[in-house]
Amino acid sequence: MRRELLGLAAASLVAFAAADSRAEDPEKFTIGAILAMSGSGDWYGKVMSAGIELAVEEINAEGGIDGIPLEAVFEDHKSGIAREGVNAINRLINMHDVQAVFSSFSPPTIAIAPIADEQGILVVNGGGVSTAMVGISDNLFHNRSLASDLGRAAVAFADEEGWSRMAQIAWRTDAGESIISEVEPYWEELGGEVVATEWMDQGATNIDTQIAKMRTANPDFLALWLFSPDPGMAMRRAREFGIDVPVVGVEYTADVAEIGGDHMEGYYYTSDYFTPTDDWSQRFQEAYRERYGEDPEFYAANYYEGVYLIAEAIRRARAEGGDYYDGANLARIIREQPTYPSVYGGEMTFQDNGVAQKRVALFQIQDGESEFQRYLDLE
Repeated sequence: MRRELLGLAAASLVAFAAADSRAEDPEKFTIGAILAMSGSGDWYGKVMSAGIELAVEEINAEGGIDGIPLEAVFEDHKSGIAREGVNAINRLINMHDVQAVFSSFSPPTIAIAPIADEQGILVVNGGGVSTAMVGISDNLFHNRSLASDLGRAAVAFADEEGWSRMAQIAWRTDAGESIISEVEPYWEELGGEVVATEWMDQGATNIDTQIAKMRTANPDFLALWLFSPDPGMAMRRAREFGIDVPVVGVEYTADVAEIGGDHMEGYYYTSDYFTPTDDWSQRFQEAYRERYGEDPEFYAANYYEGVYLIAEAIRRARAEGGDYYDGANLARIIREQPTYPSVYGGEMTFQDNGVAQKRVALFQIQDGESEFQRYLDLE
């Protein structure tokens, strides 16, 4: 009897210690999402929310997160209105007690960052691309490749091609400066040489002086650190000035194509892009197609992937015990354990700046069409 009582007492102590090491679990884990559910950019909200809903459904079908169900609550920033993003995150915190929130578009993401820090909310951006979002919050992470990483991928491709002399032109903005500040040291680390650096104002109508200087530098290739529609004009003027070397960039849109016309032929650019490469990505595409009647593109893939990221961060935090379900604690987990599976194939690793380093797609304009070439892996 004494042994039995001692055994019961020991078991009670173990149970008490286990209970003490982990706060009470919630009935469900609620993730917020602040998307463009209305306005001119509502297409983005449609595909982003579709990716989120599919991932939540899959996780719950497998028993939730350690047996606890997951739900998503959607709010509308009305296609990029900063104050609507602020209103949305306040509703999510006060009405749904969320600890993790998806954001999209740069202005709302930047606007909610101070609130995320103050209230201890994890924020994951899978849509906005501006480098102005980098470093503004310890709780903000990006599983979309930002412009600086797209630039690094572009010059990594140039290095693989054996090109060594780069002439570059960038916007005279934070976006352009941030790309150059990241790309230049990386390019030089690869053994490349910067033979010309030129700047242009966003939307400038005359860049002939800059193009002439790049031609004189006799580069192996041109790098266009510009955004729509300016790559079209830069490419057009470069070809009209007789520069016939390869050209790489970080964006290609309908506006770029219209302005550049036939001069865009051969242009390389890097971008996020989803295409199945392994079992998980294949299953995702098939499930998305069955549910929504169309193939997913990278916005849907990023937010689908983001749900699995948050779910895994919750699992890792819960395994540590204590008062684990806290947004700032989830952000700490991602910083300290930065590698997670990627639906693009393989893994993604969050860098110190909060941006995931994962596969980036390389495209080339061929016969007037944008053709996927292959994925590039950044070191």
